[in-house]
Amino acid sequence: MAEAFFKKYAKNSFNVISAGTCPSPNLNPVVVSAMNEIGIDLKNQQPQLLSTSMIKNSNKTVNMGCMDEESCPSLFVKDVDDWNVDDPKGKSLDDVRKIRDQIKHSVLNLLNSLECDD
Repeated sequence: MAEAFFKKYAKNSFNVISAGTCPSPNLNPVVVSAMNEIGIDLKNQQPQLLSTSMIKNSNKTVNMGCMDEESCPSLFVKDVDDWNVDDPKGKSLDDVRKIRDQIKHSVLNLLNSLECDD
């Protein structure tokens, strides 16, 4: 969701990559539905595994939240922004809508801070 919001609202050209420490093989259908409700189609997105090179080559790293402390990026990545977002896995559509809106708000705040730094 964060990647899709970032791509939609970024005024400057940023390269954004979304990845996880233990990604599902497919997108969560409830997430896809919640995003479709607001006109964002996730068909071109695919879950991917977070790699060391992604972290090394990034200017900014955001951690959405941690399900597993052992693989939590906020523990081993320097200068990570931790948004503490609930995992939408197994949540109802109403709960995923709240998560979606929280992520949108956080992305807009991040974009505002990045554009102010230019």
